[in-house]
Amino acid sequence: MNEARGPLPGNEIERVAALRSYQLMDSGEEKDFDAIAAIASAVCQTPISLITFIDEKRQWFKSHIGTSLTENFRDLSFCTHTIAETTDMMIVPDANADPRFAGNPVVTEAKVTFYAGVPLINEDGFALGTLCVLDQKPHDFSDDQINALKALAKQVVDKIELRQKVSLLERTNQELINANVLIQKFASMAAHDIKNPLSSIKLTSQALRMRQEIRQSDGCLRLVDMNITATENMLELVNEMMAYSKNPSLLLAKKQEFELNALIAKVISLLVVPDSIRIILPEKKHWLYYSIIALDQILINLLSNAIRYNDKTEGLIVIRFGEDADHYLLEIEDNGMGIPEQYFEKIFVSNFTLDQKDRFNNQGNGIGLSTVKDLLYLLNSSISVNSAEGEGSIFVVKLSR
Repeated sequence: MNEARGPLPGNEIERVAALRSYQLMDSGEEKDFDAIAAIASAVCQTPISLITFIDEKRQWFKSHIGTSLTENFRDLSFCTHTIAETTDMMIVPDANADPRFAGNPVVTEAKVTFYAGVPLINEDGFALGTLCVLDQKPHDFSDDQINALKALAKQVVDKIELRQKVSLLERTNQELINANVLIQKFASMAAHDIKNPLSSIKLTSQALRMRQEIRQSDGCLRLVDMNITATENMLELVNEMMAYSKNPSLLLAKKQEFELNALIAKVISLLVVPDSIRIILPEKKHWLYYSIIALDQILINLLSNAIRYNDKTEGLIVIRFGEDADHYLLEIEDNGMGIPEQYFEKIFVSNFTLDQKDRFNNQGNGIGLSTVKDLLYLLNSSISVNSAEGEGSIFVVKLSR
């Protein structure tokens, strides 16, 4: 055989590329494929059955029943004709009488006379190889044998495709694991970066509190005490974030009982609230059993937005709470700028902004609300908005208990 070949036609290049994507050539023998080949041999009553894959030069036998050979030259293979000439099945009852094969060494020397092969066609329509049976004597091939060989070929293809999908899922899963590790490391690093200056601010404030001139001024002392309290609250939040970055399962697992208004007051102490904005907390005390880490983040984002995007002379934010057997219901209403109805869904998409500047003349980054929605998704919970442009917005958070 002359191994030198001209350039492969375009569709053959694509076929070979598809074959390589499965990494089947020289992949070793496997019991599952051997079992299918053995059944094909028994059903078709032939001594030889093969599961083969064909690249640009070789035909390699993934399974070979009745022969010790493991490969053949592509140009000498019956199966090369099968994958090129049919998408159904090729049967050669007597190779000696077929001009395509009469002079083939497989026929003249190995005395192969009968051949039946089904192409192994993948989901994209490329024939990767064949399931075939051979004998040294002619055969009459029944309809039942034809149907059985086709069914067995489909099993081979299904097995190949399944393996490809499992491999892809494993790679994707590993990529997600790697990405999650990077995110956790980044979150931990960011939390550390925030914690260090906060600790310095706390120590400095505590030192200032001891100074005689500060202690003699009620106004200065009150400001220093506020600074210390806000710093302690922020440090507590950072510690929670650091714990979550090291173990994301804490988001769902670490639930504890707390009083809602006390948590809201702590969150408000972390925010810059102009004197012109009044925040009304829920009536009465409400005790919740939930993830403080999660609710902290949700409240910080929603209250921060309600403050920043309030353009009224007298701003108002009303927080309401309700519950039923399965959910906690949190409602945050403001009389701010409002949101056009066509953006009710888009505002929860990462990096989407309304191209509005807030009361502090800053542009949003489109991360806050998408983070809230992603967080709630993990908690099997939801958020929705109802708003009128120029009149204000109502955000409703439904938390699964």
